[in-house]
Amino acid sequence: MASVLSLAATVHQRVADALSAALPEAGSADPLLRRSDRADFQANGMLALAKQLKGNPRELAAKVVAHLPVAATSADPDPVIADIEVSGPGFLNITIADSAITATLAARAADDRLGVPFAQAPGTTVIDYAQPNVAKEMHVGHLRSAVIGDAVVRILEFAGEQVIRRHHIGDWGTQFGMLIQYLIEHPHELDHKDASSGVEAMSNLNRLYKAARALFDSDAEFKERSRRRVVDLQAGDEETIALWRKFVDESKIYFYSVFDKLDIEIHDPDVVGESGYNDMLAETCRLLEESGVAVRSEGALCVFFDDIKGPEGNPVPLIVRKSDGGFGYAATDLSAIRDRVQHLKADTLLYVVDARQSLHFKMVFETARRIGWLNDQVHAVQLAFGTVLGKDGKPFKTRGGETVRLEDLLDEATERAAAVVREKSEKKLSLTEEDILERGAQVGVGAVKYADLSTSASRDYKFDLDQMVSLNGDTSVYLQYAYARIKSILRLAREDQRPLAHPELPLAPAERALGLHLDQFGETLREVATGYEPHKLAGYLYQLASLYTTFYDQCPVLKAEGGPSQVENRLFLCDITARTLGQGMSLLGIRTPERL
Repeated sequence: MASVLSLAATVHQRVADALSAALPEAGSADPLLRRSDRADFQANGMLALAKQLKGNPRELAAKVVAHLPVAATSADPDPVIADIEVSGPGFLNITIADSAITATLAARAADDRLGVPFAQAPGTTVIDYAQPNVAKEMHVGHLRSAVIGDAVVRILEFAGEQVIRRHHIGDWGTQFGMLIQYLIEHPHELDHKDASSGVEAMSNLNRLYKAARALFDSDAEFKERSRRRVVDLQAGDEETIALWRKFVDESKIYFYSVFDKLDIEIHDPDVVGESGYNDMLAETCRLLEESGVAVRSEGALCVFFDDIKGPEGNPVPLIVRKSDGGFGYAATDLSAIRDRVQHLKADTLLYVVDARQSLHFKMVFETARRIGWLNDQVHAVQLAFGTVLGKDGKPFKTRGGETVRLEDLLDEATERAAAVVREKSEKKLSLTEEDILERGAQVGVGAVKYADLSTSASRDYKFDLDQMVSLNGDTSVYLQYAYARIKSILRLAREDQRPLAHPELPLAPAERALGLHLDQFGETLREVATGYEPHKLAGYLYQLASLYTTFYDQCPVLKAEGGPSQVENRLFLCDITARTLGQGMSLLGIRTPERL
């Protein structure tokens, strides 16, 4: 499908061409075009240009205007610019022709992608996100990595990037020696027969973990047997590995059930945990030491950094291999970089990881750069995210001070949303209880996701379910309701009333504002994909829903006073707004029910 040049890009090019024609001595100067509340666009480049050319900015602006085709002075039957005026110290205030707005939207509507272009130079991105730990329940702290990561995957894939998912689950370490040894001595504790659901699977693991931990803490002999079992695990002992796999498989049943509630797809090939890099650890350490990037210090293999100091001002090293021969997290993360760059051929490594791990990843990335695994062609980025807070502004906990289980949080959100849908249904719709529960899940989970995604990833945010499921304000429910309202209007239209663009018709102020914002969808997505900033897409969609609400209030659709053509044109605006909302929400991983 063909991409559609935005009105902003078209106007920018025309002003730049006029500037070059009027002032050839200026070279390829940037007109500095932006949206404006004084007109549709404003070009501010004359000020800087006047200083460069030592001229009067208003006079320079007038020369540029003389080279611009404007509806009032041009023979162009389809002008883009309706009017342009010089204001203040040389600003160009530019108003777009109504016909150009409608015609551009019509071109977007004719394309399955709404005219959004693919990235000019797509590459391969490996994204590391949604990293739960084997044999442990997922809690609210796992929410952001999963939700943000899933949205970024969707956005990058829509842009044309080849995306490889990696779920770096915690599936290795000393605790597994304890768990495996306990299971060997108590073989009936983990019974797969009843673990058909995620809840049952994690219930089994929780019970096993608590029993193993209690014995580990109270029985010195069992503790020693557990430590020997860790050695067997690392050595690849068949019985030990078989039981370890049992833990991993049991945990996956649970992980997938929670991700299913989050409406996030996780596939087995994408799950490559810490254990997946075991065979690379020794070689990674050898390469680092032979290259001189890592050095021995008190028996440990370390990488030092001049600009990273501890509390007492001493250098803080990255420990790759401990003095006892054990491998640290850094060895695993550096091996993962090797694998992702050398075998997966990635040119971008993206890590959706808690901001509290920023120092670790800063050191890991710098180490990888020093040895050459990262360079000017291959770079790594940590998309660091903040903390989920309770209403009191403190880390989100239960009333008893426990970490909130992610499954409980999602269930409560679904229940709250179902209550809202049920109330609406009693007033306007006749939904079955099954429909109410289905929509409740879509609205509730969408509310949780949107609250997360509408906040800049680096910031903390307060988890407030009452606000999240509100029909008012910046919530996904508000956006979903706007979408459902549009679908309702389209269903109510008669057979002879169809969405059809009429560029010849003048537009009301609310129609113009809506149309200009719809035209920004592609540019917004490009910015979002480039900066890994889904909150900017959420902000765009909220503004779109708000502009549609104003349009709905001020511009009758099915009873438009301008006759059948105006009805068709307004139905067209409704239709492309719904498609844009639907596409944008889908990229955030949020569903849009057609009836609410």
